[in-house]
Amino acid sequence: MIQEKELTSGLSTKEAEKRMKNFGLNELKHNNKASALKIFLSQFNDFIVWVLIASTIISGIIGDKADAITILIIVVINAILGFVQEFRTEKSLEALKELAAPTCKVLRDSSIKIINSIYLTIGDIVILEAGDRIPADGYFIESSGIVVDESLLTGESVGVNKDSNAYKISSKQSKSESGSNSKIEKLKKESRNSNEGFMGTTVVKGKGLFKIDCIGMDTEMGKIADLIQNIEEEKSPLNKRLDSLGKILVIICVIICAIVTIMGIIRGHDITEMFLLGVSLAVAAIPEGLAAIVTVSLALGVSRMLKKNALVRKLPAVETLGCTSVICSDKTGTLTQNKMTVKEVYINGRIHELDKEKLTDCGKLMKTLVYCNDCNYDFTKNKMSEALHGDPTETALINMFFNEVKPLELFVNNANRVFDIPFDSTRKMMSVIVKEGNKETCYVKGAPERLIEKCDFILENNKVKPLTYQKKKQVIDFVTAMSSRALRCIAAAYKEDNLTKGERLEQNLIFIGVAGSIDPPREEARDAVLKCKLAGIKPVMITGDHQNTALAIAKSLNICNTAEQVMTGEEIEEISDLELEGRVKKVRVFARVSPNHKLRIVRAFKKKGNIVAMTGDGVNDAPAIKESDIGIAMGISGTDVTKEASSMILMDDNFSTIVAAVEEGRIIYDNIRKFIRYLLSCNLGEVLTMFLATLFYLPNPLSPIQILLVNLATDGLPAIALGVDPPEQDIMRQPPREKKESIFARGLVEKILIRGSLIGLCTLLSFMVGRYYKMNLETCRTLALCTLVMSQLIHVFECRSERHSIFQIKLFTNPYLVGAVAISVTLMCSVLYVPFLQDIFHTVPLSLSQWLIVIFFSGIIALINSVYLLIKTK
Repeated sequence: MIQEKELTSGLSTKEAEKRMKNFGLNELKHNNKASALKIFLSQFNDFIVWVLIASTIISGIIGDKADAITILIIVVINAILGFVQEFRTEKSLEALKELAAPTCKVLRDSSIKIINSIYLTIGDIVILEAGDRIPADGYFIESSGIVVDESLLTGESVGVNKDSNAYKISSKQSKSESGSNSKIEKLKKESRNSNEGFMGTTVVKGKGLFKIDCIGMDTEMGKIADLIQNIEEEKSPLNKRLDSLGKILVIICVIICAIVTIMGIIRGHDITEMFLLGVSLAVAAIPEGLAAIVTVSLALGVSRMLKKNALVRKLPAVETLGCTSVICSDKTGTLTQNKMTVKEVYINGRIHELDKEKLTDCGKLMKTLVYCNDCNYDFTKNKMSEALHGDPTETALINMFFNEVKPLELFVNNANRVFDIPFDSTRKMMSVIVKEGNKETCYVKGAPERLIEKCDFILENNKVKPLTYQKKKQVIDFVTAMSSRALRCIAAAYKEDNLTKGERLEQNLIFIGVAGSIDPPREEARDAVLKCKLAGIKPVMITGDHQNTALAIAKSLNICNTAEQVMTGEEIEEISDLELEGRVKKVRVFARVSPNHKLRIVRAFKKKGNIVAMTGDGVNDAPAIKESDIGIAMGISGTDVTKEASSMILMDDNFSTIVAAVEEGRIIYDNIRKFIRYLLSCNLGEVLTMFLATLFYLPNPLSPIQILLVNLATDGLPAIALGVDPPEQDIMRQPPREKKESIFARGLVEKILIRGSLIGLCTLLSFMVGRYYKMNLETCRTLALCTLVMSQLIHVFECRSERHSIFQIKLFTNPYLVGAVAISVTLMCSVLYVPFLQDIFHTVPLSLSQWLIVIFFSGIIALINSVYLLIKTK
């Protein structure tokens, strides 16, 4: 049992210091973090990065310093981006630390002292009152109307009453023996009127003495910090696909380039020239710009999303969101407004829906719910949200009648509270005696089923009538109906005579009515849910709230239709992970869940092959947000912990912003497919041109420097411009991609092989035509060079659509692409007609007839490709 001495005097300084040595400080700890240098160097442990570094070295060896510098810049930028992202976990833990109260009032050596909360220890007694943040886990040993906001941990917007008499404290209930049973689970499974308190939650009403029985990492906040620490981040689907693509391309390119080099040497070509040719071909064939173009495309997407109030903290999150198949959304503050609002009032014998009609003849109801209220007022503020502080339900009762500060100030100052009986969990009522002028009146509010038993009369249409059995039953039936709609019901009553200040005060009351409040859904969330469904995405609600409340909100948002689609935390607790994986397919609402349950839910969806997005704003959401494929935090109402654990932040807390982010993710992924198709088709054409020439005993159609010129002229700017290409129609009417879908799915490999082969073949044919007409080698190579560049620049417009030919699309809707192609054509012409560039790249000016050869072979490829698409479509 609690030692009587500790209750009256608190711990002695000597005893507190002894316990701090045994139990440690009251702070959230984290693993030893790696040095900045180690984190930076770890960014280079990636196959694509190794390829880029090798390309840098090779480009430097063959004298192409511009290419070497460009590739090096790409490597450094990627490393910096990865380095910055490594610190997210550290920031999450720092944000958690800030949630612990910095100072607190503690009873030590028989006096009240203000100390830093990290020096609290087990057994300390803390004095708490409205506005204080609870500094550690423990229980109330004395309380007077204590109400605590625990939405940070449980996700429930309704304040929780704390009663030091809820149950007797024994030494067996100490935290040290709690084992694996979470206190949050106990909080939900047992009576809501427990006397437990948790680090980081806030006292919104009342005052009391709080005994610490758990500190630091052993608190519920500490367990969440530990969960965040021990979650490993996975690579995004795009990163995984690009890694695989890089390995395959390197192997294929090295083999082909080695064959070209060896065959040239065998057939008598100069060894040095063939080595340089092989190396140049390898540098050109490996799409070293791919990583840079992906980064640029994602960065541009991030910029566009920021304009739509979505702040992306991690670039791959943009693409990942585009293939999201499940959005697990927290209810409170995400799908709802996180603001209790009175929706229905029972008065004068019927229910009034406040969003449809204005309440009249409600003077007594207003006086009861405003005077019998423990909210704190700051009338120096101009906004109600700033002037009114207290329990969410009590603030809702005041906001029902007042939306401006001045009228509320006049109303409150018109009366004085002369006596009160605070709310307690046994009576479930609160009573006040208020003096207005010379008249005193008793106002009472409380649970309808308790309060109506204390009433003998009822006020209807400003007339007091006897409360008959039939009338009482009618009231109870209406209250039951309101509760079934997930409304939290508060009844009001009053009396003007026999104001005895004792137990008899709450008898012979006159019943007034009932106010039903709820945390209402966001209007924009309803439309966002519909758009998600049209896009083939499953919206799933995850909340710590009661299942009836969750179901009512979910139905109003069209997330689910029946109670069979609801699953509770207790049910999750009783089944294995494997069973949970089997059930998540049909469940759309998870109620009464803990942070650990949220983790299990996210993992279950991921095990079933889903790409999972998790939204939320409270600390309780942070571990699941970090575990999900993409975590989405609320920018306004979200805690720092949640923001730092997330990949994306909604700056306006608007659920509908997610829909815009999904669309942006899909656009970016489609555009990545476009420039992969473009780059690989072009690179394949270059490699095949050289390979076929070697195979048929022809001179090399291109010199090493010309191959690098093509790489510079056509690979960079046009591919980047494809990254900002406008989307095709109905992109948000398509189902999400499968998690394991290859980036080459849906016929992309076929398109690359056909178009790349045509580019290589036509380039070689233009070279052979030059030889047929006895042109010198430089002219033949210039023909091949121009045919290769022009056919690639025509192909870049073909890549804008996977279903339509170049003759069916609007060519000029992407001004960036038009500009990029113009620059590439200018560069090619400069090489042909500027004398000193002719000497460097071994080119000659082409005549009109020679240009016609180039145009014919470049254009015939587009025509063949259009006919192929037409046949395939039919």
